Amino acid sequence: MPRGPKGERRPADVIGNAVHIMRIATGEVEDEERDPAKEHMRQGGLKGGKARAKKLTAEQRSEIAKKAARARWGENR
Repeated sequence: MPRGPKGERRPADVIGNAVHIMRIATGEVEDEERDPAKEHMRQGGLKGGKARAKKLTAEQRSEIAKKAARARWGENR
């Protein structure tokens, strides 16, 4: 069964999805609640790049950018 953008399980086809929504609406199946523990872990990913950029010096950021540019546009292309 495929997963939605937030990891929830969803039917693969349109009719199956409609039946699933109908079952949630009638109370046959409970809607999956979001896990607060996962939300906490996700927060680290959202602020990780900004926090890393803040602690790097301008020279270090420049070196990282140059290395990335070489990897992308280097002689191997």
